[in-house]
Amino acid sequence: MSFFVYFLECSDGSYYCGYTKDLDKRLKKHNEGSASKYTRVRLPVKLIYSEAQSTQLGAMRRELELKKLSRKKKEALIF
Repeated sequence: MSFFVYFLECSDGSYYCGYTKDLDKRLKKHNEGSASKYTRVRLPVKLIYSEAQSTQLGAMRRELELKKLSRKKKEALIF
């Protein structure tokens, strides 16, 4: 089973990073306003980046790495 680390772009131009087992389901939850407090007030969101990880622990570690990046480095990775 794969886990995914992902970036969303929110309506205000900010980025949200998270991880999940089911990317489509999680994106739907974000756009319904029931996945996170951060994205709830910044709808709609769109998926702009994802990468697969083989374990949940790997996904969690990668999410932490990505969250620590500057916006410029995040954009270099995404675009």
